[in-house]
Amino acid sequence: MNDLIQRDRAPLFVIAGPCVIESLELCLEVGRHVKKVCEGLGLAYIFKASFDKANRSSNASFRGPGLEGGLKILERIKGELGVPVLTDVHEPNQAEVAGRVVDVLQVPAFLARQTDLLLACGKTGKAINVKKGQFMAPVEMGLAIEKIKSTGNSNIMLTERGTFFGYGRLVNDFTGLAVMAKFGQPVVFDVTHSTQMPAGLGNTSGGNPEYSPLLARAAVATGVVDGLFLECHPEPRKAKSDAATMMGLDEVGALLGACLAIKKALTKT
Repeated sequence: MNDLIQRDRAPLFVIAGPCVIESLELCLEVGRHVKKVCEGLGLAYIFKASFDKANRSSNASFRGPGLEGGLKILERIKGELGVPVLTDVHEPNQAEVAGRVVDVLQVPAFLARQTDLLLACGKTGKAINVKKGQFMAPVEMGLAIEKIKSTGNSNIMLTERGTFFGYGRLVNDFTGLAVMAKFGQPVVFDVTHSTQMPAGLGNTSGGNPEYSPLLARAAVATGVVDGLFLECHPEPRKAKSDAATMMGLDEVGALLGACLAIKKALTKT
């Protein structure tokens, strides 16, 4: 089990925050809200936000404050909220720099097979969250694990965020969660990205956020999910990235409460 998560031994851990760093104030608002919800439910919480969204559909889309400015904000959040923080890295040379500040480095789904990036992340000694590529079979994630472990780092999480089936939206194969669980690393289900319709709005991705609670409950009901990943915002449709799938802050408590109830019910059977 991932050392970062094992500290709390909570029934579920939660990775949540805005998609991209829009401002320090917004990040703190989101982080404080989710932290309070998680504390009330006894769930471990990791704040997430990206300093750069390097894989936006359109070149005109907002990408974030960049590496230097973004890490300064993440450092403030970590200090003020007292929670672990996570951010994406897209290039090998970003891993060491980001690793000096954050607790978890995240490898985006489109980069899950990039050997140099995986190795660079592993060498930091930080926890690594690898998102399964939409184009990858669950069993292929074993290769990503091997690459990171070759650096001496076994602090790895695997996240499912849906698979391309060629008809305009992502589809979840819940048997894939069980396949990835066999690798012995914590398995995370990405609640909000799993509702995405890539480039469904032409120059941006669309989505079906009304299905987020359904997918989250189903994922936890498999009995193999250790954590949930979700993106949330005080005004979801005004978010500067992934607005079509973003969850409102007022929805987070009910969703996590329902998932925790399912998790607890499974432990009693």
